Amino acid sequence: MNELLDLHRRTMASAVAIVHMVEPEQLRLPTPCTEWDLGQLLAHMTAQNRGFAAAARGAEFDPAAWAETPLSERFAETFAASAEEVVVAFADEAALQREWLVRVGPDQPLAVPAEQAIGFHLIDYVVHAWDVAVSIGHEPEFDPLVLTEALSLAESVPQDGPTRYSPDAPFAPALELESGDGLLEQLLAALGRDPEWRAEAA
Repeated sequence: MNELLDLHRRTMASAVAIVHMVEPEQLRLPTPCTEWDLGQLLAHMTAQNRGFAAAARGAEFDPAAWAETPLSERFAETFAASAEEVVVAFADEAALQREWLVRVGPDQPLAVPAEQAIGFHLIDYVVHAWDVAVSIGHEPEFDPLVLTEALSLAESVPQDGPTRYSPDAPFAPALELESGDGLLEQLLAALGRDPEWRAEAA
């Protein structure tokens, strides 16, 4: 568990650094998340951090804890604060001993073991950090250890069923890649992202 928490911390540090690269005038740019522009994606990421932090603290499920709010002018600092909040909440020993109530679907709770919740959050933020980076024309680099763990976790996500095909599915159906693709490309494809997506082609 300590290794997973360390990799999660590294993931969040990378995400924070990438979000700090975003300029206010870029918030309307398209992203690989076709339903969201960049501002909407950052609002989602910030809200998810707060919701997962509340779940880790053992709070009763409250949809308001997961609610997205409009971005302020200090959106990067707000995201960084939410990232710090989730890292601290995840590291609490008591949190690691219980199931967490995380949001699934529109506003439904699901009790999951701490390790599973942390793993889900890790792969989500590697991919969302990539989403943000390529939306602003940046080619991100991630710790190979993070990518190795994230790919292993992503490959354990069922390839069919509600995690892929329901209206609120967190992941799209996996894409096929040519042999020899790198860890990041494999991870993105495993979760239904096109590794070749770029803002200028959107």
